[in-house]
Amino acid sequence: MTGLVIKPPLTQEVVQKLHAGDCVIVTGTVYTARDAAHQRMVQAIAAGKQLPFDPAGQIIYYTGPCPAFEQHPIGSCGPTTSSRMDDYTLDLLKLGLRGMIGKGERSDRVCQAISEYKAVYLATVGGAGTYLAKRVVRSEVIAYPELGTEAIAKLEVLEFPCIVAVDSFGGNLYHR
Repeated sequence: MTGLVIKPPLTQEVVQKLHAGDCVIVTGTVYTARDAAHQRMVQAIAAGKQLPFDPAGQIIYYTGPCPAFEQHPIGSCGPTTSSRMDDYTLDLLKLGLRGMIGKGERSDRVCQAISEYKAVYLATVGGAGTYLAKRVVRSEVIAYPELGTEAIAKLEVLEFPCIVAVDSFGGNLYHR
C-alpha cells in the first residue's frame, strides 16, 4: 500500500491535507485504548487528574492487542469497532487528540467534533490483526495494566496502513 506518510504528533496543517478516501501510512508513536481505558481517561479528566499521556497531537488506536509471544513485541492487534468509543471521544478531542484509528462508522456527533477540532478518523482493515502486528516494532504498557489487553500501550509503528474515513472538512468515506 502506498500513501501519504504521517508521523505523530500531528499538526492541524497535516490533518488538513487529508481527505476521506486517502490512503495514509502512519509511522511513529500511537497509543492503544479501548472502552475501559477511555472510561478511565474521561473520569480522570472530570476529576482534574493528569492523563497517562498528553493527547495533544496524538493518535489513539482502538485495539486490545493479544499478548506478545516469542520475539514479537505484540500479538495480533486488529482494530475494534470505533463507535464504542463515541461517548468518550469529545473529551479527548477537546484536549487536542488529533487522530483515531479503528473500524466502522462514527456517530454524527463525533464526525462533527472531528471537523470542529480539526482531527481525523482513520480506518484500518478488520480481520488483519496478525498483519497489522507486523507493523508494530515496539510496545510498552503505560497505564492501567490491570485492564489486561485493554490497558493503554504506547506503540511504535512502521508503515501502518490506514484509509482516511472521516476528515476535518466533514468528508465521510462511509457516506459516499
